[in-house]
Amino acid sequence: MKSWSGRSGLAKVDLYTRVTAYMLLWAAVFVLALLLLTRPVRHEAPLLLVVVAPLLNLTNGILCHRFLRRAMDIYLKPGTVLPPREVLPAAAVTAATTGAVLLEAATADLTGLLPGMLGAALVPFLAGHCLIHSIRVVALHQTLLMGVLAALVPLTGQGAGQTLASLLAVAFVTGWLAVTVRLSLWVLGVVFELREARDVQARLAVAEERLRFGRDLHDILGRNLSVIALKSELAVQLARRERPEAVDQMIEVQRIAQESQREVRDVVRGYREADLRVELEGARGVLGAAGIDCAVDSPGLDLPGEIQAALGWVVRETTTNVLRHGDARRCAIVVREEEDRVLLTVENDGVRPDGGGGVWGDGGPRADGGPRTDGGGGRSRAGTGLVGLRERLAAVGGTLQAGPGDDGTFRVTALIPVPRTGAAR
Repeated sequence: MKSWSGRSGLAKVDLYTRVTAYMLLWAAVFVLALLLLTRPVRHEAPLLLVVVAPLLNLTNGILCHRFLRRAMDIYLKPGTVLPPREVLPAAAVTAATTGAVLLEAATADLTGLLPGMLGAALVPFLAGHCLIHSIRVVALHQTLLMGVLAALVPLTGQGAGQTLASLLAVAFVTGWLAVTVRLSLWVLGVVFELREARDVQARLAVAEERLRFGRDLHDILGRNLSVIALKSELAVQLARRERPEAVDQMIEVQRIAQESQREVRDVVRGYREADLRVELEGARGVLGAAGIDCAVDSPGLDLPGEIQAALGWVVRETTTNVLRHGDARRCAIVVREEEDRVLLTVENDGVRPDGGGGVWGDGGPRADGGPRTDGGGGRSRAGTGLVGLRERLAAVGGTLQAGPGDDGTFRVTALIPVPRTGAAR
């Protein structure tokens, strides 16, 4: 058994709550035992009743202790039901103990002790009873119990005033007990829910990090592998013609592959963040190497880091898709600030009349008749790249729009609100 200092905070709260409930139960058993063994009762009640009543009280405490333990477990696990075989023995012994108390009162002068004895006899069972039913059902049962006592207490010889006082005292004690025990278990249940919520939050954080990791790998490797495939294809054609430029293309492939390895390591370590300026220069260089004329218009903007990172990912993903899914010969990237927002547009030509060949097109043969470097069949416009970009922009309050234009172009527009404190320098 763990010591108090060796328990977790949740285990301490659980143990404290349960021990407190058990103490209330056994305090009632102890009080009733003292009242049953007081001098007036021992001298005036029958000997058999003097012996049987304390034994019933002790049995009542043992059975109700077990009943209370099960009731607490049931309360903390909603949806489960306590079998009647675990309730009826405790209820039967409680009824027998209450009957013994009423017999004691009928044979001895217990005018001042009867309310306390009745309350102490009923408390052990009611401590668990208030946990296995709803508050409305508990209130109904309490009302019925008071009605039964109102019919039985006058048989002990008490007057109307004494009966009313006894009933009010018993109702107060049992009601206070029900509220105390149920409220304590409710607090314990909230603590359990908080722990479960924290565990769920941790699992969601892990899942989100895995999604981020997969998305980052897709964004990084997609562009670089497209360039590698393109340059490898060019090197093969040059080598077949015995052109010396094939060596230069393979050296460039080697450099891009090494850069991809470094970027993947950075992603794994969690250190890599997309930088807008670096991504713009990278897009110009990559598209230029693929024979696509890339015009970049980006004045120096003083933007927060998270906004620059989000725009950097947009530039990276759109550049990748221009390489993989378009027949583009021209691409224009514009970054400008309008009042309290920053606008990024990436526009390329090469969109076929059937809607394919755009940034998010469905692939197909290249305009020059060469094979597709992505194996054909690229992603649809609702692909993971577009979804991932919208998720990134939504994190900074931005939006993304993508679609073909009327002039045979395809445009991607990212819009992010920026406070006036982030105006262009």
